[in-house]
Amino acid sequence: MSEANDPTVRSPPHHSLNGYYPTMATPDPNKYLNPSQLGGIESYVIDDGDGRGVRALCVNTGAGLRYRVLVDRGLDIDHAFFNQHSLTFLTHKGATPPNRALDNGIDWLKNFPGGLLTSCGPTHIGPPVTDAGEALGLHGPHSNTPAALEQVLQADLRRNRTAMTITGIVRYGRLFGHNLELRRTIVSRLGQNSIEFTDQFYNAGNAPAPHAWLLHINFGYPLLDEGAEFCYAAEKIEPRNDPASIAGFADSVRSKKMQPPADNVPEIVAYLYPRADDDGQATVGIVNHKLNLALAIRYNTKEFPRCGNWQNPARHEYVAALEPMNGTVDGRDKDRARALMDTLAPGESKTYRYAIEILTGDLITELTTL
Repeated sequence: MSEANDPTVRSPPHHSLNGYYPTMATPDPNKYLNPSQLGGIESYVIDDGDGRGVRALCVNTGAGLRYRVLVDRGLDIDHAFFNQHSLTFLTHKGATPPNRALDNGIDWLKNFPGGLLTSCGPTHIGPPVTDAGEALGLHGPHSNTPAALEQVLQADLRRNRTAMTITGIVRYGRLFGHNLELRRTIVSRLGQNSIEFTDQFYNAGNAPAPHAWLLHINFGYPLLDEGAEFCYAAEKIEPRNDPASIAGFADSVRSKKMQPPADNVPEIVAYLYPRADDDGQATVGIVNHKLNLALAIRYNTKEFPRCGNWQNPARHEYVAALEPMNGTVDGRDKDRARALMDTLAPGESKTYRYAIEILTGDLITELTTL
């Protein structure tokens, strides 16, 4: 079956800058026997350390981008590399098994792997709060929820299929409570340095459910380094209401450059409202000019009205993130009071489409001119 007729393969949800996707030369079928020489998905179970027992899917695009999907952590992504360069921040323990006991308070941090994508929600994002009589832990249960794999589809050039597809179902809830379901599809293509996501939520319960969704897209050394540039064209920037964030984003030039690692420096956070096209498409990203390397995030502002920018230049825990979100990280109680809280009615669905792309060469200039 060709890609054009394959119902599991979608067109890219967003166009990359100038509509450009780097492609590999057409492989010569006389020069390989096993398609894994060109790229593909490898599955295994981590068998050592704190991560023992976690199912993983390693994706190699054959164009330099390689990343690892943790099936048991909601199909989020921890390791990510472009050629020899790591793109993301990893916490001290790294990947660990899901643990429902860490849903309370700030215990989420004990199991946070870092990684390229840690999704937060789906009924709450932000700090621990009590809302409508429900105690909510930091950033919700998604990261500590395993997925049921629906499909892992390899690329197959003999069948004219360049797409590698991972699809799984994540279920959250309890009897006499909110019951939501996420169907996540992740697609990469041989010869292209991009990851496309489709997150489709469904309220399987019999009552309206609060709904919050945040993409914690984390950058680490060496992509994140002193002077690395955060790229966005913001119509408005709202620092979080604390002295460090207000001061940190007061200088719009300095706040777009990652500072060097230091001791006793506070993290800073702001909400960005990037300029979007008529369809709501927006791009934000980060550029490391020393490495001639950039990462772009493409998403729709109608799905994610705001984007967090977290910067933490602490020694060793040196990390920053760009975080598209549909609510705020001030707490669901505050979002409810300010009419910012989304709700899914029984039987209602909501879909998010977004992409992460690696840029090099001339494309970096286009990202910096956003």
